[in-house]
Amino acid sequence: MSDNQEIILSARGITRDYVSAGGLFGKTETVHALKGIDFDLYRGETLALVGESGCGKSTLARILTLIDAQTDGELLIRGNPVNIAKKKVSAEMRRRIQIVFQNPYGSLNPRQKVGAVLEEPLKINNPEMPAEERRQKAMDMLLKVGLQKEHFGRYPHMFSGGQRQRIAIGRALMLNPRMLVLDEPVSALDLSIQAQILNLLKDLQEEFNLSYLFISHDLSVVKYFADRVMVMYFGEIVESATRDEIFANPQHDYTKTLLAATPKTSIESIRARVNAHKETA
Repeated sequence: MSDNQEIILSARGITRDYVSAGGLFGKTETVHALKGIDFDLYRGETLALVGESGCGKSTLARILTLIDAQTDGELLIRGNPVNIAKKKVSAEMRRRIQIVFQNPYGSLNPRQKVGAVLEEPLKINNPEMPAEERRQKAMDMLLKVGLQKEHFGRYPHMFSGGQRQRIAIGRALMLNPRMLVLDEPVSALDLSIQAQILNLLKDLQEEFNLSYLFISHDLSVVKYFADRVMVMYFGEIVESATRDEIFANPQHDYTKTLLAATPKTSIESIRARVNAHKETA
């Protein structure tokens, strides 16, 4: 990335420790979930975070979206230091970063109709907004994520997994964030649906100039979605480079292991499905 490109988020020495009482003879033990995480995320780019389950990816996601606090280190959002353990964070700051989870059904209130799901962020954060304006914004977002007007009054259980993820993405965008943390957003979907959601995310990124932190264990998806890649291993970033550099010339042994475990046929399948969907869209 060029020196003059805007940095949306920076992490400097981010750590996260958990203390448990499960040690020998009841002694407390400290688990170091994150160990000195450093990176910058630029405006309009997709930075992938890859690694096996349990390596700390979701822990970092919760810190970046201001759900949990870091134990140490500095988190900066557009140059402003943020630590929710030390200082209350403004609503405006929280609006800048939103998250999309792996399981869309689990993140949607089954008792709310889709229209209410989309309107809720506006109700909470812009209570002065007229009801009709709020409804129109929600309807506009419904169409942007590829759903129809008649879906506005339906409940989440009436939709497929891919449609639910579209709803979850729409809800995350209602407050005009600068950045989305995408935590395994397509891993629970069929391959053909994955391609549709990836293309949707690309289109929305271009339209809104969004920055993505894309968390995944699936390198076949990462290869055709990310601009840069960070590889995490036991709470540490062991390698960070452009997508092409990572896939063509990995440096760390763990990165080489991950790539060796990803069948080339899987990578080609994702590319073919994404391209096929683009042609028919």
